[in-house]
Amino acid sequence: MTQAPPPLEGIRVLDLATLFAGPMAAMLLGDYGAEVIKVEHPRRPDPSRGHGAAKDGVGLWWKVLGRNKRAVTVDLSTPQGQDLLAELAAGADVVIENFRPGTLERWNLGYDRLAAANPGLVLARVTGFGQFGPYAQRPGFGTLAEAMSGFAAMTGEPDGPPTLPPFGLADGITALATAYAVMTALRGREATGRGQAVDLSIIEPILTVLGPQPTVYDQLGQVPPRTGNRSVNNAPRNTYRCSDGSWVAVSTSAQSIAERVLRLVGRPEYIDEPWFATGAGRAAHADELDTAVAAWVAGRTGEEVLAAFEEAQAAVAPVYDVSDVVADPQLDALEAITTVDDPDLGPLRMQNVMFRLSGTPGAIRWTGAAHGAHTDEVLGGLLGRSAEELAELRAAGVI
Repeated sequence: MTQAPPPLEGIRVLDLATLFAGPMAAMLLGDYGAEVIKVEHPRRPDPSRGHGAAKDGVGLWWKVLGRNKRAVTVDLSTPQGQDLLAELAAGADVVIENFRPGTLERWNLGYDRLAAANPGLVLARVTGFGQFGPYAQRPGFGTLAEAMSGFAAMTGEPDGPPTLPPFGLADGITALATAYAVMTALRGREATGRGQAVDLSIIEPILTVLGPQPTVYDQLGQVPPRTGNRSVNNAPRNTYRCSDGSWVAVSTSAQSIAERVLRLVGRPEYIDEPWFATGAGRAAHADELDTAVAAWVAGRTGEEVLAAFEEAQAAVAPVYDVSDVVADPQLDALEAITTVDDPDLGPLRMQNVMFRLSGTPGAIRWTGAAHGAHTDEVLGGLLGRSAEELAELRAAGVI
């Protein structure tokens, strides 16, 4: 049986963004077949190429973030570079950018110009605070969104400071939201024949996934406190240390699961308490429930705890670090971590495409390419620039 083409084959994406949210959105689209052209400055490449760990001088984060992208260099601050980008955009379906508001317009590359030549173009604009408002011109990063969304204020121990995540949480959530926004705009194009501009701030997606906080505050005046690993909605819910030093996480969002856990740890009398019948009631008694679960877990190895919970059909999971993730049999069965051949580093393990499609699956076709590796291929092949013209542009610093 012939394999069907990937679902986004035929969609061309120009990735002008840097660092994480915009480039990750382009990566997600590329994973499912979109043709992604990464456009970088000739002398100032995307900082993600040098961000974080490296091996033999090769940035490892870029190998993931740049996968399935052709790497092109164009100086968009020059008139010649602007013309090249406008030509590329005329044949594209999507442009993703994260410059400060007004930058594209200053370069004569605003949506009005691009859409005049390509009415079906979708322009995704990812910024810290959106395209308008009193903060629009501020530099914006995921850390600021994690702070201003309410996430940090409710994260951490009750007597400790607000806590930020040690990775790009807001950027990752924004990447997912941007890919979704792009697909929504492309679906809208099917109905109208026209593209549109997408205005997306990094703060809004993480604000959305934090749940009903604004509604609760509006109706009840409540501000969520820091509760550590506990939840204000149910208990027991925490991490617990086993006798061998490993940790497990327990969740009891469902009433039946809470009852199974307390029977398992030898404290069934709690189940008959009136307060045990609701998640909020159990949360109000988290100290005694945590004490019961923690004492039981502390007397057993991690393997024993997991086996007992599985037999009792209660919800538990080991607390993994990345070495555990890559060795887990369930994640191995799902191929959540895959191996891709890389020209610099050889076989390279990384996260696989995010979801499995039964008919038109995604794939990692190649890892992040070298800076400008495909400039001649793209500008020559797509725009018809001759070798002589490319040499002139390179000599002038445009590419």
